[in-house]
Amino acid sequence: MDVRTLLLQQWASCLDKEDWFPPLEKVLENITLEQAIWKPVEGAHSIWELVCHLLFYEKRILLRFLGETANEPKAENNDATYRLPTETFPNWKETKQEYFSVHRELENILAKSELEDLYRPIPDDNPLVLELKSLAMHNAYHIGQIVFLSKMQGAWTGKRSF
Repeated sequence: MDVRTLLLQQWASCLDKEDWFPPLEKVLENITLEQAIWKPVEGAHSIWELVCHLLFYEKRILLRFLGETANEPKAENNDATYRLPTETFPNWKETKQEYFSVHRELENILAKSELEDLYRPIPDDNPLVLELKSLAMHNAYHIGQIVFLSKMQGAWTGKRSF
């Protein structure tokens, strides 16, 4: 198995193909605004904050790879990557859709780019293949947190395909 096939499999499992953990698209499918902003204790992150955090890093890598560094998201530190827009249902829906779109765009780049492009250094980062490997692991970690937050609220159906 080549690196592209391996990364495409990992990348898909984070969004829409069930593997060892449920894909984020399925996990977020019926999450309400109230569930998205709920926190179990002060200082914990909400589901929506976690999605914002994932979006921040994926969007930053996408824009850096495309050479659009002037448009990349900025944050003064890691804590700022969890920052929410105004807490409305349309904004919650928009955050989810933007995340899905950015994730799929990175998947398309991975599937269609020449291997030499996937290995070229990205400004201020590693080559795309290394960044996507790290982001897939990062996503899996936070998807587990999101599932746990869903379970704590009784929002998780608990139904898996296996």
